[in-house]
Amino acid sequence: MAVRACGLIIYRRLQSAPSSKVTDGIEYLLLQTSYGTHHWTPPKGHVDAGEDDLQTAFRETQEEAGLQASQLTLIEGYKKELHYPAHGKPKTVVYWLAEVKDCNAEIKLSEEHQAFQWLKLEDACKFAEYEDMQATLKEAHEFLCSKK
Repeated sequence: MAVRACGLIIYRRLQSAPSSKVTDGIEYLLLQTSYGTHHWTPPKGHVDAGEDDLQTAFRETQEEAGLQASQLTLIEGYKKELHYPAHGKPKTVVYWLAEVKDCNAEIKLSEEHQAFQWLKLEDACKFAEYEDMQATLKEAHEFLCSKK
């Protein structure tokens, strides 16, 4: 059976960004796992019984980054599904896009992660080693740019 996971691509807008380019002030939150290859990823995790996908995304974000749903604004119109093999089984990961309301909100990591970074798109793509995650970050960024 396929493994299903859900998460949020979380971003913040820095107030100090020059107003000429709104997108220059956008940073994405990536967490570094404390297991395996210590890869960098947005908060995400497996869907629990009785949960819908979006509930999972918010629960995992709270567990892994310490951010409550009330601290985030879900961005309408963006949802991305990734499909790839993990540990010999097909895996589906669904991501939504969410803006943190307070760009200085405290991040509290769970034991699953050892570090976090707020990164501009180019750096976020360098940290996210997997091509599909890089493409997803770029797509989310383009989506945000098109909304202005």
